[in-house]
Amino acid sequence: MQRMDLKELIRKACENDLSVIADLAKVVRGNMVLSGLEQWVGDYPNIDNFRKDYLNDGLFVLVLDEEIIGSCSILKENDVAYKEVVWNGVNALVVHRILVSPKHQGKGYGKDLLIYALEKAKLEGYDAVKIDTHPDNIKMQRMLKSMGFSFKGYLASINRLAFEKMV
Repeated sequence: MQRMDLKELIRKACENDLSVIADLAKVVRGNMVLSGLEQWVGDYPNIDNFRKDYLNDGLFVLVLDEEIIGSCSILKENDVAYKEVVWNGVNALVVHRILVSPKHQGKGYGKDLLIYALEKAKLEGYDAVKIDTHPDNIKMQRMLKSMGFSFKGYLASINRLAFEKMV
């Protein structure tokens, strides 16, 4: 089966998507905890996080057969913690809260979201895409490395590993 174009799979989220994304995040968070990964604890990320990203024009959804199966936030860089490491990019987009439904994981949809972010950055004149992940999130680290992201260092204030890819 041929993969659809990313423009057909991924779109900007609308306000009606917020509760669906928040519910999906609960499922993904529960799945992470069951697998021993405590990257997202408590009720993070929640609808307030997604609403803020939406209001900042940075919330995107991945839709398959009219169902939202994934989401990510692609925002202009403004993370204080990101000052803890040396980056190559000076004008970057940052990917946050990337999630894919557990029943669709392992099928390349996480990569699709990152490819979309890289294409968006290039199209809009940014020089890099940055992302961070929990030190125990080996699956995400493998995916980032396989896509050419470089490890940039440890963000001690938020207990995350920082990665970057120039576009």
